[in-house]
Amino acid sequence: MSELLSVLGVGGSVAVVGGSAVYARHRHPALYWSTVGLPLSAGRLLGSYGSVMDACGLAVPPSRLRALAVRAATRREVRPVPPRRGLLRPTSTGLRLRLRLAPGQEPADVAASAERLRHAWGVHAVHVAEIKPGTVELRLVGFDVLREVRMPRKTGGGYLRVPVALREDATAFVRDYRTVPHALTLGATLSGKSMYLRHLLSGLAAQDVALVGIDCKRGVELAPFAPRLSALATDPEKAAELLPVLVALMDERYDLIRARQGIPAGTPDEEITSDIWGLPEDERPVPVVVFVDEVAELFLIATRKDEERRDEMVTHLVRLAQLGRAAGIYLEVCGQRFGAELGKGATMLRAQLTGRVCHRVNDEASAKMALGDIAPEAVAAACAIAPERPGLAVAGDTSGGWSRIRTAYLSLADAAARCAASAHLVPDLPALKPFAPVIPASAVTA
Repeated sequence: MSELLSVLGVGGSVAVVGGSAVYARHRHPALYWSTVGLPLSAGRLLGSYGSVMDACGLAVPPSRLRALAVRAATRREVRPVPPRRGLLRPTSTGLRLRLRLAPGQEPADVAASAERLRHAWGVHAVHVAEIKPGTVELRLVGFDVLREVRMPRKTGGGYLRVPVALREDATAFVRDYRTVPHALTLGATLSGKSMYLRHLLSGLAAQDVALVGIDCKRGVELAPFAPRLSALATDPEKAAELLPVLVALMDERYDLIRARQGIPAGTPDEEITSDIWGLPEDERPVPVVVFVDEVAELFLIATRKDEERRDEMVTHLVRLAQLGRAAGIYLEVCGQRFGAELGKGATMLRAQLTGRVCHRVNDEASAKMALGDIAPEAVAAACAIAPERPGLAVAGDTSGGWSRIRTAYLSLADAAARCAASAHLVPDLPALKPFAPVIPASAVTA
């Protein structure tokens, strides 16, 4: 009887531990990874590293000297040698491992075997990143970090650098305006596009930068951030008045660069290769970030008069996209669709928008508008985004690289409060004062 009770006691304990592990794996994946998943995956990796590399075709024949030494010392069969690995570094979301590639190998060889490595070592995903020539880093992710977004402690933020989302390899996706001056963000209704915009606005609100909004939906998206905006246009008519002012501001800054560097006054803007960052800090004008929400509203026309206004606005936007970077003027264009069917100039403007972020869209054509010309293989990933995962998107750039990202939840009230708290940072730009938004009384009292 005592033996039976002992067996039942041990079995009950095992059942409780097993049930707790299963519960944690589904409800608290980070906790499961730290307690169970990390030791298991590390053991699998260390115990099967050589055989897995050989099975994936990543092992190479040993050098002639090593082969002779093995035969002379052990008389065993000479086996292929896997890439030399560094120390295994655990993280809160996975593992990091650096590999020294053998002569003749390239990072693409390791990336092609990422799916096999994932199954062999029992992790959620394996990502490959080149550290330097001949060295790559394997980033093993233990669970789906995009299911519940938690930004890492080190995000790489800074001036004009906004950590806005989490990548699928558990690193921060940073919107860097100095590196990628202009960007296009597409997404259907309730796809998380507005959440992405909130993170950008609230992140830039605390920096020394002028924020300009063009929201032709009567300001419903950008009006809550009015205390921090230097200018806001809420319909196409006001946008048609604001855009020429921004172009004139850009021309003034080019004149400032010419005067400082001794460039002749008749030199065309296109031939000036410097920018405002080469000016002394006390003479450098404040950067301007222009947010265009629902860009299609600027292209839609009903009469011939609207067509003339549309052509002028598109011309100004294209000029800002082509020449604005050197003047410290950056574009953040958002919409649901952005293709040639919008009218003349749409494709030309899209070609100037280097950064691309595509949330869930309603059709494949919309995904191709965002990613088809820079990363064709990312189109399928964008079309596979499920409606129950708002905020999930595919980010790409003109280098051809792309990754899945997801923004953390940020309520409209919190984002508006951050902007209101930074209202004292609105820079003094006289040209934009006629377009300053009307700040609600509730925002003033808050």
